Amino acid sequence: MNGPFRLFRHTFRSSGLALFFCVLGAVALITTTPGAATGATAKDNYRTYCAQCHGVNGAGGGVNTESMNVQPRDHTDAEGMSAISDAQLRKAISEGGLAVSKSVLMPPWRSTFSDKELDALVEHLRVLCKCSG
Repeated sequence: MNGPFRLFRHTFRSSGLALFFCVLGAVALITTTPGAATGATAKDNYRTYCAQCHGVNGAGGGVNTESMNVQPRDHTDAEGMSAISDAQLRKAISEGGLAVSKSVLMPPWRSTFSDKELDALVEHLRVLCKCSG
């Protein structure tokens, strides 16, 4: 591609913003679906919404991580996870990574999950790490 968009395309691709906007678009679609998570178990919700980055078993390595500069938290790391309170985990899930001084690529899920589902996801994270907070 020649012309004025050549530099823009290169900058956009190399800076990783493309991934950010793809994730942002996907989040927008998911969070505008009323009751998207209703009725699913915490394990189902984790596999649907979290595994793309954190991996199906929580150890990381999800399909979205290949182009991430900073890898998502390993939810199976008992030592690291036990240093995080349940309230902090809930806030990270509900409000996104930026709310807990982590990656902006971690989207806020408050529009997707009910309070009960958020609590269940925190409990599921404790199962994955085999730890308490």
